[in-house]
Amino acid sequence: MNARIVFALAGVAVLALVACEADAPDEEEIEVAEEREPVSDNPLLKESTLPYGAPPFDEIEHEHFREALEKGMAAHKAEIEQISGNEERPTFENTVVAMERSGELLAYVQRIFGALAGADTSDTLEETQAEMAPKLSAHRDAIQLDRDLFGRIDYLYQQRDELDLDDESKRLLERYHTDFVRAGAALSDEEQDRLREINSRLAELGAEFSRKVRAEVNDSAVVVEDRDKLAGLSDSEIESAADSAADRDLEGKYVITLQNTSGQPPLSHLENRELRERLHRASLDRGSRGNDYDTTGVVAETIKLRTERANMLGYDNHAEYIIAEQTAGEVSAVNDMLNDLGPVGMRNARQEAEDLQNLIDETEDEPFELASWDWAFYSEKLRQDRYDFSESDIRPYFELDNVLENGVFHSAEQLFGITFEERTDLPVYHETVRVWEVFEEDGTPLGLMYGDFYNRGTKRGGAWMNSYRIQSELIGDDPVVAIHLNVDRPSGADPTLLTWDENTTLFHEFGHAIHGLFSDVTYPRFAGTSVPRDFVEYPSQVYEMWAAEPEVLENYALHYETGERIPEDLLERVKQAEKFNEGFRTTEYLAASFLDQAWHQTDLDDLPDADGVMDFEAEALAAAEMDFDPVPPRYRTPYFNHMMGGYSAGYYSYIWSEVLDADSVEWFHEQGGMTRENGDHFRDTILSTGGSMDAMELYRKFAGREPGVEALLERRGLIDGD
Repeated sequence: MNARIVFALAGVAVLALVACEADAPDEEEIEVAEEREPVSDNPLLKESTLPYGAPPFDEIEHEHFREALEKGMAAHKAEIEQISGNEERPTFENTVVAMERSGELLAYVQRIFGALAGADTSDTLEETQAEMAPKLSAHRDAIQLDRDLFGRIDYLYQQRDELDLDDESKRLLERYHTDFVRAGAALSDEEQDRLREINSRLAELGAEFSRKVRAEVNDSAVVVEDRDKLAGLSDSEIESAADSAADRDLEGKYVITLQNTSGQPPLSHLENRELRERLHRASLDRGSRGNDYDTTGVVAETIKLRTERANMLGYDNHAEYIIAEQTAGEVSAVNDMLNDLGPVGMRNARQEAEDLQNLIDETEDEPFELASWDWAFYSEKLRQDRYDFSESDIRPYFELDNVLENGVFHSAEQLFGITFEERTDLPVYHETVRVWEVFEEDGTPLGLMYGDFYNRGTKRGGAWMNSYRIQSELIGDDPVVAIHLNVDRPSGADPTLLTWDENTTLFHEFGHAIHGLFSDVTYPRFAGTSVPRDFVEYPSQVYEMWAAEPEVLENYALHYETGERIPEDLLERVKQAEKFNEGFRTTEYLAASFLDQAWHQTDLDDLPDADGVMDFEAEALAAAEMDFDPVPPRYRTPYFNHMMGGYSAGYYSYIWSEVLDADSVEWFHEQGGMTRENGDHFRDTILSTGGSMDAMELYRKFAGREPGVEALLERRGLIDGD
């Protein structure tokens, strides 16, 4: 995730407003105060009176954002002009610290807008996003391409060793200098003009891609008229499909809504093969159907513009531009890792495919060749056969409230001493959103955490964390964070029962949340999750370990009706099955990672137009030897949100971080597991420091060693441990 550059873009939030193009800058001067009717009494323009400065969601209307964003830009512009035009000799305080203090209103409004655009959007928000994205891009460019401002920063940078700065302040100066150079501050006037054009257009394209992907997900939902065809789904899942149909005025029918991944959860249980194929093809074809929501043209233009921009800035391609600022450092390091892991994952996936084909041949009256829409169904059958349990056996032990209270919060209390108290008095943007106040062991308030767990048509797919307020000693704010899942909301008063994956995802997103909550830095630029993209997933992936640790599991894996603990033999079978289907999981992820790199490492002249996008995808997968029909990429190009957004050329980050994660899990076990001493050490060395130090330096400070890949390969069952 990208850190704050000039104004406080918060952590892991996917800022749809910035058109998912978090690196972009644009357009020199910007008219902010156009002659339009202002929105009266705009709550976004007032200081929140709620605890921790929490957003007044009960007062905020979607119509408020346009005015608030424009006034935020105007205020920020005035602040920057004061710094840039200051006739006094540049000092760290009157230039760098002043910039850290600037743009507070704009950053606050952007965080709220970005959060709602992802979690509860509307036509108004999407129209505002489309209109404001290029203006915000121009605003960033007006700052980062300001020669006088860059001159002040460069003056300080050249004498940084003589300024008597503490380590965090020196790093801040260095980061500002790098940000400005990478934004094009050293380019000629003509080059800067072209850069502004590129960034403005990228902002527009990002907004268009986000809108089309969400609309296409809704448009591609599968309508089923015959309930019998839903055989294999639970009664609750069928009722949910009926509710979805009713929401679309399709009474008496059933609608299976899609998630943004290639695979769809119902494929594990749908017995009707024809419907499985319909559902899977609907998923894979999204964005390339030639309809109003086709994104191939957006993708083609975006990649070309990114490549042109990288070339202008002195890089061979966009991947080189991005990876230069990550812990990987060089494109070759990423390629080496992917090329090392790809054959191992594929070898395991092909063996798994043979096992599934054997199962089909043995159990079906009329055997057929395994297809991608069969994989989840027969792998679930094989898992049940090998380990004698099904997903339906597990889910009753993972009721959402119990997982939160006795699993997630319990683990945090044991590790860090923090406690959680639900707040029902604070306004939220949707009736299902909840809020907790977080306290240190001695009762000192730490911050707020929002939880938004259910999917809905106004919410983007996936799971994520964002910040509404970020911690810094300079500004004085305490953290306000939010975590989001996309769990199916049960009908009526039925409990919310999680799959094992959903349970683990909840722990994962909470790992991001405490990264934000534990932030203890001076400058907003380094707050919380403002770390390199290929490091930001590391702390949250480590936190997943506690979902399966015995001392945590025994406290929360309780049957929602009887209160009985999950049986030891069932739990043992679940653990044994953790490495099951890892060839598939690794291969679908790596295929998407290879795609991301192929798009962003290709020379400008070799990139396709819209009509060649899908051919390029096929050729890239074949070149990487990842073209295995039964295992499509986790995301195909037309709906690859990560690649088109803040993870461009960075989707590899998850497995790069998992190398550190797997090694860290070993460290915890070596040091005695879940102890307060270990938790405090992790907090002090990793979670509290944000981006104030080099990421790998932080890791070595925590673990006392360099990470190795063996722990990851053993965890995934891709090699045998000793």
